[in-house]
Amino acid sequence: MSNEDITIAGLIGSRICHDLISPIGAITNGLELLEMSGEAGSPEMTLIGQSVGNASARIRFFRIAFGAAGDQMVGAAEVSSILRDLYAGSRLEVDWTPAEPKPRAAVRLAFLGILCLENAMPFGGRLSISCTGADWSLNGVADRLNIDDSIWDVLEGGGAQASLQPSHVQFALLPMIAAQDGRKIITHIETTQISLGF
Repeated sequence: MSNEDITIAGLIGSRICHDLISPIGAITNGLELLEMSGEAGSPEMTLIGQSVGNASARIRFFRIAFGAAGDQMVGAAEVSSILRDLYAGSRLEVDWTPAEPKPRAAVRLAFLGILCLENAMPFGGRLSISCTGADWSLNGVADRLNIDDSIWDVLEGGGAQASLQPSHVQFALLPMIAAQDGRKIITHIETTQISLGF
């Protein structure tokens, strides 16, 4: 995939997320109005509210992970809010440690990396993201990891992208975007620990 193709794919991702967030926001507003009028509180309305909240968090996350990066900075409060909403109630605990705003392009790489590590930690665990200067490190710890070598090989250029499923697109996209930024993906996998750096 060329740099131009990556840019177009990012613009498509941004457009889709931008167009989806408005109706999701409208549903959220409608639920708030029902709650104010005393119509909320049933298990059905609670389920709808939780589902809408999860959809909104996913769209916000995907907008950064798969959208166009641009030159903007992303603050720690915004990132922490997205990750908190996305992983609330899940078996995976995600800790974003950078306190200063970071370039959106770097946050996009980190979010794609989170998706890769999440794939390896289906039974839950703890994932920590840190940054020292321009170097990023994502470290996961879990009682059990589920590693598919064929998709992890793609990250370091050793696997065949054609065999990837749609749910594994991050494994192909992350090294391409990293290379565009002059970076290389480095992974290290042990029995209960996994790390990814760039």
